[in-house]
Amino acid sequence: MAPDADDAVLPDAYYQALCPPVPTPSFTDRAELRARWGECWGSSDEVGPLRVALMRRPGDELAQISESAWDHRVGALVDPGGGWYWTGSRAPDSERVAAQHAGLVRALESEGVEVVFAEAIDARFSKAIYTRDPLASVPGGVIIGRLAPLMRRGEEASITRAVAARGVPVLRTIVGTGMLEGGSLVKLGPTVAAFGTSIRCNADGAEQLRESLRWLGMELIVVPLSGFSIHLDGHLGMVDTDKALVNAAGLPYWFIDRLRELSIEPIWVEPAERWAVNCLAVRPGRVLVAEDCPRTIERLERRGVEVIAIPYDEIHHNGGGIHCSTMELLREPAS
Repeated sequence: MAPDADDAVLPDAYYQALCPPVPTPSFTDRAELRARWGECWGSSDEVGPLRVALMRRPGDELAQISESAWDHRVGALVDPGGGWYWTGSRAPDSERVAAQHAGLVRALESEGVEVVFAEAIDARFSKAIYTRDPLASVPGGVIIGRLAPLMRRGEEASITRAVAARGVPVLRTIVGTGMLEGGSLVKLGPTVAAFGTSIRCNADGAEQLRESLRWLGMELIVVPLSGFSIHLDGHLGMVDTDKALVNAAGLPYWFIDRLRELSIEPIWVEPAERWAVNCLAVRPGRVLVAEDCPRTIERLERRGVEVIAIPYDEIHHNGGGIHCSTMELLREPAS
């Protein structure tokens, strides 16, 4: 007589089959992210409604900058040991830096953005205010980068702690000899991104980024930057789903042509107002821009872009702008 099926002896650990694997929906499915991680972290574009941004308050790091380090060859104050640089011949006005940074925080909060602050860090890190660079925001979370110069190497750990404490998934950390800084990644839309290779961002970093984006359904366009330009966000800033501020002199023509193929209208930055391109969208067609860029602001407004102008010129001397000083941890899709 055959044994009853219910009495059959099952394989060892068969109970695992009673709790089967569930590979779908994918990690970046919005309902899945909300259910497992609490929020739809990360970003798939540069202009959707900004909800959570990462920043770091300035500390005592600029006190080390001395006017005795003037280098007439490059027109800047430069540490002979490679620990810092400051454009111009006068020392930083730390009170003005703090006031302008606080003004950026207020502007974001008035737009409904939650600002998350990374912890204070050793004062030797002269560029730590620029939270854009140690990581990249992508659909579903962030990628921790690997900063190129020794004066910044080490910021990555504090940034990792900050995003992890807020509950943001860390999807990857750049390893090996890869160099990746977030200022060189611009998401042109939900399926395509651009990454500028440069003295700061190399092919190894680009290849690791490409692999990660492929799993997220995004194409990566690698754009070699010229000269000593370091980041793509010094030449391209998305201001709406179909509009971008463009510094044409810093980009190869084939890439400008690709922007047109993607139906992205270039708005040309006034050459003397190069910091305008380092802007930050808080929602489609509404952007934060440095106030000392009046001609570029006028061009934006003529194209129907709303501009929130804030003072940021003192912080520019340290090598970064509004975009550099922020990183989106949660940005809703533009469409």
